[in-house]
Amino acid sequence: MLLKKNIPFRYVFGKIKYEIALVLLYTLVIVLIHDRFNLEKTINIPLSVPMIMGTVISLLLAFRSNQAYDRWWEARTVWGAIVNDSRSFTREVLTFINSTEFPEEAERLRERMIRRQMAWCYALGQQLRGLSATEGLERLIPKREVAYVARFANVPMALLELHAKDLQIALQRDWINAYQQVQIDSTLNKFSDAMGKCERIKNTVFPSTYSLYIHFALNFFIMLLPFGVIEFFGWVAVPLVGAIAASFLLIEKMAIHLQDPFDNKPTDTPMTTIARTIERDLRQMLNDNHVPETPPVYTYYVM
Repeated sequence: MLLKKNIPFRYVFGKIKYEIALVLLYTLVIVLIHDRFNLEKTINIPLSVPMIMGTVISLLLAFRSNQAYDRWWEARTVWGAIVNDSRSFTREVLTFINSTEFPEEAERLRERMIRRQMAWCYALGQQLRGLSATEGLERLIPKREVAYVARFANVPMALLELHAKDLQIALQRDWINAYQQVQIDSTLNKFSDAMGKCERIKNTVFPSTYSLYIHFALNFFIMLLPFGVIEFFGWVAVPLVGAIAASFLLIEKMAIHLQDPFDNKPTDTPMTTIARTIERDLRQMLNDNHVPETPPVYTYYVM
């Protein structure tokens, strides 16, 4: 996730540098041929033609950008709910699970479940990005639990299963009553629901044919644009066409990046930063003053 307010110029235009170079070269060739052979009488495309095409493409790009942003915003909303539910889960564990006969064991159970919830947030983010979901979990949960969840294809699901087992132990030992067990279990269901929503966004591919048609139409528009402006602007058509093409191509690239909010790119959902915020808050609720490690911060990302 891009966390800096001032995004480097080379990052923004680095996404389309090859396309812009090709457009400038193409426009320059058209201008040279037009100037040398005087083609305005044989090849003359009215400016209204590319203008109409540009208007249509603008509407299509706007629709696609809105759809891509909706996917990104839904992902961010889901992770916002994970933050709230993690805090609620910790509060329920701390206030519900209690034992007068075995206070130390109950305390260890509470701490184990809360630390496992921190690990679940990191594991979910790593798995959605296609990275190792067990990497770095040893600092939060015991090695035996890391070895257990590593056998599963879905590590966050395995961590929720361990939550459920500890909850069952607390119920059997009368550290919580049935009503409290139902309440905590409903919070676990919210985690499972949030994980399913993220997986749906991750696994639902944006229609490739729609993207392909827009890309073809955009290229055709850029190819026609020099013929429509060269009569009025002459050599100035080269930078003019380059600037117009850059604006359209940047919008297209933006939509492509936003449509996949879990692809480990600067435009994805800041899951590591959110998980670190959750860890900080949960540690404070545990009266643990340890400051979580700062995750890597991307300043820019060259594709």
